[in-house]
Amino acid sequence: MALHDTIEQTVTGLGYDLVDIERTSGGLLRVTIDHPYTADTEEQFINAEDCEKVTRQLQFVLEVEGAAYSRLEVSSPGIDRPLRTEKDFERFAGEMVDITLKAPIGVAASAGSVVSANRKKFRGTLERAASGWQIVWSEEPAAKPGQKISKKRVPAPLQALGFTLDEIAQARLAPVVDFKGRRPKGASATEI
Repeated sequence: MALHDTIEQTVTGLGYDLVDIERTSGGLLRVTIDHPYTADTEEQFINAEDCEKVTRQLQFVLEVEGAAYSRLEVSSPGIDRPLRTEKDFERFAGEMVDITLKAPIGVAASAGSVVSANRKKFRGTLERAASGWQIVWSEEPAAKPGQKISKKRVPAPLQALGFTLDEIAQARLAPVVDFKGRRPKGASATEI
């Protein structure tokens, strides 16, 4: 635990947030950083200079601390950023996320629903709910580029699942990539 505290103190001291620390059996020490979130500023992304700055400082600090590792890797969280804290969930409310529950939703929770009782994985929009958080999704398949959709077709109903952070085994931003010219007509980047 001392290594985690040392890395966190170093990263936050340089003005970044610590997202994750991973150690592999091969001696790799992977540190994931991000810019601190504030609602009133524009979203900033981690670049190579940020990673280099943190790497240089961590190499010095870890040498002084005598930490055992063979290779240090500092990176950005990427497009499938893990969500771990309440602050992460608040930051990415309204975004498309993938969540995995610790336990299946159960028969009682799926009663009167088309959701399978043993389902644990969900992809949908993250929203704040009265008792915590919820994920909202539709079972309707996404339209393929160029596919014509009848205006008479009835869309699949939206479904919602409420959860608390202690019920989550893993939560990540869904890696949605928008390629130029591949967006359906009339769809904004947030709808895809």
